[in-house]
Amino acid sequence: MSSPTSVDSSHHNSNGNLKNLDTLCPVAEIEEFDFSKVLLDKPRTLNIERQRSCDERSMSELSIGLSPRLLATKIDTFSRLGDHLDSPMPKSGLNTPRSLVLDSHSIMPEAWDALRRSLVHFRGEPVGTIAAMEDSDEKLNYDQVFVRDFVPSALAFLMHGEPEIVKNFLLKTLRLQSWEKKIDRFHLAEGVMPASFKVFHDPVTNRETLIADFGESAIGRVAPVDSGFWWIILLRAYTKSTGDSSLAEQPECQKGMRLILSLCLSEGFDTFPTLLCADGCCMIDRRMGVYGYPIEIQALFFMALRCALRLLKPDAEGKEFMERITKRLHALSYHMRSHFWLDLKQLNDIYRFKTEEYSHTAVNKFNVIPDSLPDWIFDFMPHYGGYFIGNVSPARMDFRWFCLGNCIAILSCLATPEQSVAIMDLIESRWDELIGEMPVKVCYPALETHEWRIITGCDPKNTRWSYHNGGSWPVMLWFLSAAAIKTGRPQIAKRALQIAETRLLKDNWPEYYDGTNGRYIGKQARKCQTWSIAGYLVARTMLDDPSHLGIIALEEDRQLTQPMHKRSNSWIL
Repeated sequence: MSSPTSVDSSHHNSNGNLKNLDTLCPVAEIEEFDFSKVLLDKPRTLNIERQRSCDERSMSELSIGLSPRLLATKIDTFSRLGDHLDSPMPKSGLNTPRSLVLDSHSIMPEAWDALRRSLVHFRGEPVGTIAAMEDSDEKLNYDQVFVRDFVPSALAFLMHGEPEIVKNFLLKTLRLQSWEKKIDRFHLAEGVMPASFKVFHDPVTNRETLIADFGESAIGRVAPVDSGFWWIILLRAYTKSTGDSSLAEQPECQKGMRLILSLCLSEGFDTFPTLLCADGCCMIDRRMGVYGYPIEIQALFFMALRCALRLLKPDAEGKEFMERITKRLHALSYHMRSHFWLDLKQLNDIYRFKTEEYSHTAVNKFNVIPDSLPDWIFDFMPHYGGYFIGNVSPARMDFRWFCLGNCIAILSCLATPEQSVAIMDLIESRWDELIGEMPVKVCYPALETHEWRIITGCDPKNTRWSYHNGGSWPVMLWFLSAAAIKTGRPQIAKRALQIAETRLLKDNWPEYYDGTNGRYIGKQARKCQTWSIAGYLVARTMLDDPSHLGIIALEEDRQLTQPMHKRSNSWIL
């Protein structure tokens, strides 16, 4: 590893004092919040008609532990689930009955035991969880603490009333951010957050060192764009869960946020409010043709901006960033909802696009050639439903469906209420393709044959229906469950969890599954994968107690309903 980043400390003590496994978080009382109104002065009419699931029940099933006035409210088209999500959650003191959720064959005790065994300690304190605990000679970097991997672990501990490990993680990664980052004589920007770090114990000096990887050791040598966004999102989750804003208000945390924001809000030659990214800069961390403006990064970008807007102090520096964030959010939300959204009506419009259109009146703004539409999209698109496609850039639309980006769009309210419902309708309509025998497909469909060779560079790990190329990832359970609960469709989460519980423990928590339906354990999947364990725990905990949704989900921002700026008249000057 070139130019390792390190922090010295005293000898490691692996015996952290943690709470009993049986400790239950009391249920938070949820106040009624109206999700039913559309946020946006809509760019166009959505072709969405509500499709009720054959499994679906009224939201009275989610009334466990809710306020009495919410018990009397039947919610149909769009759920009003939610507290005022950015205020500390009051505790009701009630325990959640188990009748709503799943059968008695819970694997939560085994999952908690496995998650605690994954803890990494530094100076006697837990600072994260390793990526996988599989005892293998070829560990690669699975013995490290990854920022993106730790997020579901952090949420699980927050929901279980154990915030200290999350606080320790946030402070340690923040300290690593400030260290010099150099790759092949080139210095990375000051605000870049590490992809991962590990604890190295020197037996000679009996001292520990934190060694960070900013991309210099990663496969492909790509810096993580998503780490900084996840750090801000997790800081907000910690603040929301504990009701303690003192950590976020520390000068070091405020500076860390500003450094991250300086990177992604910088102005350049781009004419789009989206963030230009390289392949391999996010969870899809190998070449998969997601270069440009991948939906995952845009949704995380949007969510991190909204979280930062609530965490920044309104001092001189903070106000400047808050103004920049507000302007960017308006532009980004309009752009994404207009140009990344696909439903049956929009697909038909693209099918009939004219090309070589010039001026501000152009309908086909990106000059997409209709002949570039893939054959599979016509059969995949249901009559009811829609989703945010994978990528949009000049002359190119990536029509693949990506789970993480669409679920984060729902949780962050990048998706309008109508679009959120449509995404869940699509998932139900295409259950076999997207969920199958092991939830959830990371993307759909897989790249095959010549397309796979060109786009992935013949990557043997990303063969069709494996790993990032259409593999099924159990960690996606928590994204799907949170989105389902937020949209008033808990039965989707329940059904997916019932499938997962039959196999995850028996298969020893694999990293991913292969095949068109996720039938086979991934050919190179690591066992005892920590975020598979934590993803299950978060999904199950939220379904048992929906009030936990407030830790990660955001409410609609009414200010985004009105455009901030009129169209520039510079074209007529």
